[in-house]
Amino acid sequence: MSDKKVTSNPTELSIEEKKILEKFVDDNQLFYGPDPQIVRNHKLMPRTEEETRALEAGIDAQRINLVRGRLESALEEGFNMVEKMGVAPGAKWGDLVTAVFTSSGDMAQIAPSGIGVFASVCQYPIKFINKYWTNESTVGIKDGDGFIHNDSRYGGVHNTDQSMIVPVFYSGKLICWIATIIHEGENGSIEPGGLPSIAESPFDEGLKMSPFRCAENFELKRDLVNFLQNSVRDPKLQYADMKVKLHASLRLRERILAVVEEFGEEALIGSLRKTLEDTETEVRRRIKELPDGTVRINTWLDHSLREPLLAKVPMAVTIDDDRMVFDFRGACPELANRSINTHISAFKTCLATNMILYVWPDLPVNQAIFSPIEMRTNRNSLVDPSNDSPNAMSLLPLFRAMSIPASLFAKLYFCLPKRYTALSASHYNQPATFIYGGITQHGEVTGNFCADINGNGTGAREDNDGENAMSPLFGAVADTGEQELAEEELPYVRLVGQQLAKDRIGFGKYRGGLGYEQMVTVRSSSFWGFMTGQCGSKHPSVYGVFGGYGCPAYPLAKVKGINIFEEIKENPNALKLDIVEMMNAQEIPEADYVVQEAAMSFEPCAEGEIYMICQGAGGGYGDVLERDPFQVLKDVEENILSTALAEEIYKVIIDPETLILDETASISARCEEREKRKVRGRPYKEFCKDWVQPGPPEDLPYMGSWGDAGEEIIASPPGESRYVMKGDEMAGVMLSNPKDRRIRDLENEIRQLRNKN
Repeated sequence: MSDKKVTSNPTELSIEEKKILEKFVDDNQLFYGPDPQIVRNHKLMPRTEEETRALEAGIDAQRINLVRGRLESALEEGFNMVEKMGVAPGAKWGDLVTAVFTSSGDMAQIAPSGIGVFASVCQYPIKFINKYWTNESTVGIKDGDGFIHNDSRYGGVHNTDQSMIVPVFYSGKLICWIATIIHEGENGSIEPGGLPSIAESPFDEGLKMSPFRCAENFELKRDLVNFLQNSVRDPKLQYADMKVKLHASLRLRERILAVVEEFGEEALIGSLRKTLEDTETEVRRRIKELPDGTVRINTWLDHSLREPLLAKVPMAVTIDDDRMVFDFRGACPELANRSINTHISAFKTCLATNMILYVWPDLPVNQAIFSPIEMRTNRNSLVDPSNDSPNAMSLLPLFRAMSIPASLFAKLYFCLPKRYTALSASHYNQPATFIYGGITQHGEVTGNFCADINGNGTGAREDNDGENAMSPLFGAVADTGEQELAEEELPYVRLVGQQLAKDRIGFGKYRGGLGYEQMVTVRSSSFWGFMTGQCGSKHPSVYGVFGGYGCPAYPLAKVKGINIFEEIKENPNALKLDIVEMMNAQEIPEADYVVQEAAMSFEPCAEGEIYMICQGAGGGYGDVLERDPFQVLKDVEENILSTALAEEIYKVIIDPETLILDETASISARCEEREKRKVRGRPYKEFCKDWVQPGPPEDLPYMGSWGDAGEEIIASPPGESRYVMKGDEMAGVMLSNPKDRRIRDLENEIRQLRNKN
């Protein structure tokens, strides 16, 4: 028997024993979960030996330009393949991207028509594959492999987006990665369509694919495909789009290898790295141009998709020489059982998207745009939650991330002589669309979302009005789809589609672009339903700048208990082609006319019942009294503004019958309004004395800091007592079930009525 001392205390292990223990742990890791070292890091990876060698050898600028051009053409070809052959609605309407990454996983270039946020966020699963699967004996990375991924906790916007990730080898060596990402929609979640508003944990959100190999030797593994098909409501979509993404990636691989054959391996590797480093250098130079100081904005979500509340999403930007800090401390606490949380990797990527589209649109689209920027958040907040929180409808805070930076940068750039694009107010920032699910007229089960999400109104600019219903705020190139084609596959019918909404404008010297109304119903289905995943029906979600107005609030309207197809047969005028007119007229006596918050969980729709939403307007820019009266008249003539509102807001007098502008009366009305402003005006300190309150009203379900510091976080769960947490010690907040609260209120009401008797 050995007399060697044996200890069970790891701190007393010898160096040799510690090595044995570490090797055992490494060889027997229980679970490869999301890696915070990967998903929290948005900086560029260090240069590889190959990148250093390529750059130090020197690459001719013309050669780099040719390589970039070839890659751009190849990426656009791959994008077009997916858009033309994809089955998902998102594929058909441009909600996708193709991208190329360095061998380390940094996103270097995307297709010109692509959605940048998808590509940039895909850096994280690639870095996970590099770190964990490269040397894993049962996995490895080989030529001809394809990896799939959708779990946002490993890096992604939300679980509806599925990536196909393919390594590119040359002479047996990994030289880069390529990826194709589509918003697929249906993913087997608790509600159809992939965006479940009622999800209370990650286990309600459908497929949660950490990066894994789904293709070998350039072919899909049919057993894994079958497993994924068996996990969703639409197996046809799952299989078809996996094939499309793989073959588009393989076409892109061919093009990249052709570039290497023509220009050399070092030219490709060096070009990708130089693109990133040149972009980062230029971003640092532009930061240094900005005036030192801090600008901030406070915004609020007015709904959790289950109940009304005010969830704060603040942002401050601080410039100090060549440092830029984005600060989100003070945000709403993580909602531990609501689906509107967003993981930090996706949140940062959406911030980068706003910078790319609205602040520095002249820069190459790659992740280096955000690499120099520092981030500050409170852990366990809505914008930086734990992995245990659901985030299926993360679009609510993410759309804020893709809109509010531009408003702050308008303040920073206002005094500078050189700008890189026109200053603008915020693009409309709600995912205002119908998500659907059920049985089609062909007897197939499906679920997905409508393309009307892609028609947001843009913000007004410093030199012009915003564009009406132009594009989603997350991408400059997208489509709203052809309803006739959709109706061949699906039983939902647009009674009114893409009709600009009158009077629902972000007013200003330049007005925001308008959104459009949607009226939908269903026919020829044994079961169908709709849901929405937006807020902004009580508190406006888009603000104006420099005196411009924000967008209005947009509720959801329904007409239940009827069949509009039968009503039209009896009375052709029963269908009013305007939401406000229909809801005010209420011409069908037996119908149930309902107006509610814009958020709606999945709800069955009988044939002929009507659901209505409005795609919103961008924010306004500048003082409404400075708007050219003839521009006001033009809006009236185009039937997007009433003469009554032209007078009320702009103080422009237009005859409602002849539409003749009364210039003299308008000048007089504007002068009178300016004098009234002087009377209403008060010194700032006096205004603050009456306006600023020590805290939110006790009955308000308020979540987040009250002041700008973010040191104390208020939590007011609906129906529960308010409490306060320290910002750096924040914990998630559990919300009770709205039905339970309703039952409790009704029981109390019954008890009170009984006591009266």
